[in-house]
Amino acid sequence: MDRLPQNWIAVASAQHARRGCAPSFGPGYMQVCHGKAAPLKRVRAGDRLAYYAPTLTMGGKDRLQCFVSIGLVLQGEPYSFDMGGGFVPFRKDVEYVAAREASILPLVPHFEFVESPQRWGYKFRFGLFAISDHDMRLIAQAMQADMGLLHLDSAPL
Repeated sequence: MDRLPQNWIAVASAQHARRGCAPSFGPGYMQVCHGKAAPLKRVRAGDRLAYYAPTLTMGGKDRLQCFVSIGLVLQGEPYSFDMGGGFVPFRKDVEYVAAREASILPLVPHFEFVESPQRWGYKFRFGLFAISDHDMRLIAQAMQADMGLLHLDSAPL
């Protein structure tokens, strides 16, 4: 039996997330948790993905707190990719849709995954976590992404 698409938030610096949705050829890609394969195995083709960037640069103090890209995960298993310098992370391909970057701050009070508004950033420490259709719709609307391309116009509430 086919499962319904899931929704995921991945966390990376804006610099890294933007690199994944603007490749010079082919589809975009996702990398999570410093290139580990295991988290990517939870993500399946047809799942929705939004990238949240707490900062502009990895490890930087340059706070951003925005969603920077959104799309659909494509078919295929995680694969390794040699980025040079001995770094060979795992990736999955993603078809990103046109969207505007959007601040998370106005959305925090409306998210179902936020258990405590004072500690809303807690789940982001995991690098990749599942969210509800409701929360993915909020993100997509804030990013002015096409709901039809994300298959959110027919997703159950």
